[in-house]
Amino acid sequence: MADIHTLPLRSLLFCPGSNADRMGKAMASGADAVILDLEDSVDPAAKAEARALVAEALAAPRALPVAVRVNAADTAWHLADLAMAVRGGADAIMLPKCGGRPDLAQLSDRIDALEAGFDRPAGRITILPLVTESALALLDMDYRAATPRLAALCFAGEDLASDLGVMARASGQMNPLLAHARRQVAIAAAAAGVRAIDTPFPDPRAASGLELETREALALGFAGKLCIHPAQIATVHATLRPAPERVEWGRAVIAALEGAANGVAVVDGKMVDIAHLRLAHRYVQMAALSEGTA
Repeated sequence: MADIHTLPLRSLLFCPGSNADRMGKAMASGADAVILDLEDSVDPAAKAEARALVAEALAAPRALPVAVRVNAADTAWHLADLAMAVRGGADAIMLPKCGGRPDLAQLSDRIDALEAGFDRPAGRITILPLVTESALALLDMDYRAATPRLAALCFAGEDLASDLGVMARASGQMNPLLAHARRQVAIAAAAAGVRAIDTPFPDPRAASGLELETREALALGFAGKLCIHPAQIATVHATLRPAPERVEWGRAVIAALEGAANGVAVVDGKMVDIAHLRLAHRYVQMAALSEGTA
């Protein structure tokens, strides 16, 4: 099993759990992680069959971290999805319709019990919640100390737009209400000490639109983007590479603080301390990934 807490999450590629051929192709897509979906992309009549196909995919050797998007906790499929994913050794569970910390606590407790019951390593499975699928969810975005399993907060724009009764995008721009929610996710993730992952861009053919939206996400501090097609991965990876001057700054900060006895140093005439070190490491890591040296 992969520890998603320590791995890059620039691109997370959704793949329908009902399509074995597409799942196989997703594993070779070059994404940082693959999400095998049992929720939106699977017809209710096909849920059991898709669950069996995902179990087969989890049992096969894999080179990428794999998350399973289970059905929501209030559905009849949720517990069976979760048991299959834990038993099969999924690296992460993506929780849809997350409404706050109580939902994560409940999910974490269930994973605890399933790990013990299936004799799986305790605490290894992480959680990737979709935290903005309803307007109500935006009223409680405090995920501090929710669970050690929390690896990132994921922004879900399309479902939120539907709940708000607005178009997600018009004239190439994200709806202002969604843009506001996106900022909430960035702030909530930073406060919780985890990464923020941006909503999917809906048109795989519009590379320029994807690049613009990914660049906006990068400026807000997002670490990655959900993808719906393999063709989006290269654009996302290239766009998430920090500017050269930021990478140089990051390297300078790391070097300066390594030699600082009191945890404070000066870089380019400005004071830096441990608070800057996390961002510095992030810039350097993202650049190394883009260059294929990480």
